[in-house]
Amino acid sequence: MKTATDPRHQKRRLAVKFLFAESFTPQKNLPEIVLKIKKQTKKINKIIVDSAPTWPIEKINKIDLAILHLAIYELLNEDTPPKVVIDEAVELSKEYGAESTGPFVNGVLGTVYTKFIEKK
Repeated sequence: MKTATDPRHQKRRLAVKFLFAESFTPQKNLPEIVLKIKKQTKKINKIIVDSAPTWPIEKINKIDLAILHLAIYELLNEDTPPKVVIDEAVELSKEYGAESTGPFVNGVLGTVYTKFIEKK
């Protein structure tokens, strides 16, 4: 069972913190996963726009965007089961986001899964 002290959860928390900070100003010593996400930002942003067309990307809260970037990167590139990735993203959104962040992240990632991942 996942706990807040799970090393994988801690790694995701750190990645979200760096992605969030990076959205304001360049950061030093970025973790490897953050560097990989940054290389795919345009692709990930296009997926977000296609999955949440009523939300212009520049209007999405930066913390929500950081969580979505991490989760979509994982869905596209990692072997982690999609249910785990989505659950982790929702947990991170509850921890760092507003009250509406969890449902928003869950909805976007559900759409990403059905549109882009399930059909692989």
